Amino acid sequence: MPKMPESPKDFSHLIKQHPCFSGEAHFKYGRIHLPVSPDCNIQCRFCKRSFNKFENRPGVSRSLLTPKAAVEMVTKALAKCPEITVAGIAGPGDTLATDHALETFELIHQHYPQLMNCLSTNGLLLEEKAEHIIAAGVKTVTVTVNALDDNILQQICSHIVYHGQLFTGSYAARFLIAAQIAGIRKILSLGAIVKVNTVLIPGINEHHIKQIAEVISDLGVSILNIIPLIPQHEFKNYPAPDCQQLNIAREAAEKYLQVFRHCQHCRADACGIPGKGQDLAEGLYDVELTTFSHG
Repeated sequence: MPKMPESPKDFSHLIKQHPCFSGEAHFKYGRIHLPVSPDCNIQCRFCKRSFNKFENRPGVSRSLLTPKAAVEMVTKALAKCPEITVAGIAGPGDTLATDHALETFELIHQHYPQLMNCLSTNGLLLEEKAEHIIAAGVKTVTVTVNALDDNILQQICSHIVYHGQLFTGSYAARFLIAAQIAGIRKILSLGAIVKVNTVLIPGINEHHIKQIAEVISDLGVSILNIIPLIPQHEFKNYPAPDCQQLNIAREAAEKYLQVFRHCQHCRADACGIPGKGQDLAEGLYDVELTTFSHG
């Protein structure tokens, strides 16, 4: 019989060494983001994926890596930063839209079992891939949940693509919300620790954050990360939230669960100790920018 997964409480000690889950760890431990996921199965109106060296935001990387090249990148990164405790995949597309992220995690788990595998996803396919995620050695999962009200979410997400079917409008929003809730429940039941990321968009979901926090806390989510909007793509004319708006949302959410306050809008190929403000990725990528296709 297969070994039963550990319960979340058995993983709680790991959070103290995860710089994206713990404020203390943020300044002591490192992580490497591996850009192996080329595609996404939803379109958020604020999201614009790109390949470059200069933008410091999610959805951006210097190149795409194959799973094998990603393991080699981990080897190089550990030589530069032995404080790395986390191998994360957060783009530039969604980690579950293709199989490349899970293939990469399997390889890293084989070669570097001491590292925490951390997966970030929009949650559309989280429930159906939950067992595979755990089997690949993933212990921490971040799910981006920007609204739990379809009237709000359809203003943020223009469409989803589920197994080749394109959904838009209110139906797409309801479908994604249901998938996220079911996926969070499933992955928690298998022993993972879950963080939720929520992009704060003034005038759209800023007064909805408290409800998100209440619902995900009841599900068993450990921590919420409220991220200020970066005005771009269809939301390029929207204002980013100011400090007061961000603090109001965080204080409302903290009535229900812990709020992470150190997010730095990390790139999909970031490397190093985030709290030290130094990205070591520049020295790891010694190849020309490429949009390599996994096929």
